[in-house]
Amino acid sequence: MTARILLVDDDRSLCETLDAGLCRRGFTVTWHTAADAALAALVTEDFDAVVTDLNMKGIGGLELCERIASRRGDLPVIVLTAFGSFEAAVLAIRAGAYDFISKPVQLDVLAIALRRAAQHRALHEEVKRLRLEVGHPSRIENFIGQSPPMMRVHDLIAQVADSDASVLITGESGTGKEVVARALHRQSRRPGAFVAVNCAAMPEALLESELFGHVRGAFTDAREARPGLFVEARKGTLFLDEIGDMPLGLQPKLLRVLQERVVRPLGGAGEIPVDVRILSATNRDLESAIEEKRFREDLFFRINVIQIPLPPLRARAGDILPLAAHFLAQVTARAGKSVTGISPAAAARLLAYPWPGNVRELVNCVERAVALTRHEQLMVEDLPDRVENHRSSQLVLGGDDPSELVSMDEVERRYILRVLDAVAGNKTAAARILGFERKTLYRKLAHFGVDPGKAS
Repeated sequence: MTARILLVDDDRSLCETLDAGLCRRGFTVTWHTAADAALAALVTEDFDAVVTDLNMKGIGGLELCERIASRRGDLPVIVLTAFGSFEAAVLAIRAGAYDFISKPVQLDVLAIALRRAAQHRALHEEVKRLRLEVGHPSRIENFIGQSPPMMRVHDLIAQVADSDASVLITGESGTGKEVVARALHRQSRRPGAFVAVNCAAMPEALLESELFGHVRGAFTDAREARPGLFVEARKGTLFLDEIGDMPLGLQPKLLRVLQERVVRPLGGAGEIPVDVRILSATNRDLESAIEEKRFREDLFFRINVIQIPLPPLRARAGDILPLAAHFLAQVTARAGKSVTGISPAAAARLLAYPWPGNVRELVNCVERAVALTRHEQLMVEDLPDRVENHRSSQLVLGGDDPSELVSMDEVERRYILRVLDAVAGNKTAAARILGFERKTLYRKLAHFGVDPGKAS
């Protein structure tokens, strides 16, 4: 990746000379002849290193160095000093400078120092990322699922996390699209923030200001400048949720930002470079929206470089009980209630229900059941009416014919075997879902004549 350099010197001709020479050596240079202009640039742009003259009108090089060190300690500063000025070099280092170079500047020497400084910053960012990773060993929080459809999602996340390509996450409402977006960001190497915006939640004018920012006085209530989410997410990820609901008039403006990688704040005269990865999500059929002229085809191709389709919960039945157990543990911890598991009959209802609201509906169901239950396990009567009274057949317990009805012992046997099948035979996971100790699970399997070593 090309190193971006911020050059500050009140000698315009020297700036032009160094700009030309460094560009030939593979650097991208932005230069200013005043320190205050350089400080303003640091607010809206990102650089890999700063080169500043020591003696300048107004804010001098030492003060500039101190300000950068206090605000952006990760950003290396190289100070240009008069030839042989050892005392000035010492002062510069004390002020926080990474290195110093004597004038007249030899371009090859400066280029070597800049490459070293850029590598130093890259190493600093990698160490920071690794520390965060060690502090958060669960890379995909709240991302439960070992069913084949979800394993494919896991694999896709691992494949594309480090890419800068735009990703479109599709799926029904409540399937966990933002969870996937956050997982992609956490597993990427981007040191910046994860910034999310719901494109359906705001009117067009407000959404435009939110995304692109505005200058002071751009409109009636613009009492102060605001950078916008593209700038806030620099070096990070911008998540455009419900992008299928973005107003048609705003879509070409978003397309231009994605193509040019620059953003112009509302009312502003200049453009700000942005380095941000775009993740989008929708529960709509965008190809149909294109045919109906409600979504631009060129924008679709920009955001849909890689697509991650999320399956509905009814298509990943093996994840229903592990998810329910996960949410049960979370809800009971918050509520301070002692609920150890889900009864076999209640679990059968959970498995039989089609979950049109997907994972979000399952969370709601568990929260309601925990609030209502007076038992140590969630019972059928604790479930919402739509779940309790639904009649389907993922787990067949018997029909209406009295000859087909089975005992509670048989219900429990089938349920335990169903849970073991859902967790691929993992006895620890099964015991946690059932609300048993592991030894209790083994005892029950023995009671039902099932070899614990072969149960799955």
